[in-house]
Amino acid sequence: MTNLLFSVFQDERFMDLTIYQYGYEQCEPLKSFGPYVRNNYLFHYVISGKGTLNANGEKGNTSHYHISAGSGFLIEPGFVNTYYADEEEPWEYVWVEFGGLRAKECMELAGLSYKAPVFTTTEPEYGDLILKEMMTIVQSQNASSLELIGHLYLFFDGLIKYSISRKQTQGGNLSEFYVREAVVYIEHNYAENITVEELAKMCKLDRSYFGKLFKKVLGQSPQEFLIHYRMAKAADALIVGNESVGDIGASVGYPNLLHFSRAFKGVYGVSPREYRQKNKIISR
Repeated sequence: MTNLLFSVFQDERFMDLTIYQYGYEQCEPLKSFGPYVRNNYLFHYVISGKGTLNANGEKGNTSHYHISAGSGFLIEPGFVNTYYADEEEPWEYVWVEFGGLRAKECMELAGLSYKAPVFTTTEPEYGDLILKEMMTIVQSQNASSLELIGHLYLFFDGLIKYSISRKQTQGGNLSEFYVREAVVYIEHNYAENITVEELAKMCKLDRSYFGKLFKKVLGQSPQEFLIHYRMAKAADALIVGNESVGDIGASVGYPNLLHFSRAFKGVYGVSPREYRQKNKIISR
């Protein structure tokens, strides 16, 4: 029988690093997730048992990783991934879905990406420290947003410190200021008809230069980020709320149901209705 904990982080005020969802699961044999394209970063730490990650690269080639207790794996946004529990020793893991302006930088410092998604440490006790922070997040049902974000930072600190593939810290990027301003604007106006020209003008930058700057910092073009942000909001509403699909589409800037369904399927691979059927959280 599956043992599962699952929570959604609702506070949108944190931009550098933020949590979207988090949970714990003791999986049944061969239980699988995917193939999915994630909108945000997703990290699993395996507590016991083992399983397999099938990760697709930029050219569509698939790499297979066999992961066991004491290790973890990263799923990077924008790539198709499937992962499943072992038949004989199904894994038990804790996971955190996260994003933010510095998420990409932190993963690079830890040496983790779609090209190298497996996290390992030199000593088991280091993995225990990371697990401790993740479990604190998962089990803190009544914690404040600041407390949860604090543990998220400690989780990142451990991930970077103890990763075998970690990289040396590099200097900050002044261009992040402009991207930060654009992201704040998107977060407050994603339901409106936002254009890249409007974002560039707000930052007082040339459109082409702004687009290159944005992609350098976040790894996505402004338009890609906006679409993924809107669809992430829609996905959360689909699984935790009871609004109609049409109303949810309109709330994220898509008054036309057909256009919303196409955009959603382009990100998640299924229609909004199919996504709701598969992921709906049932109140108990």
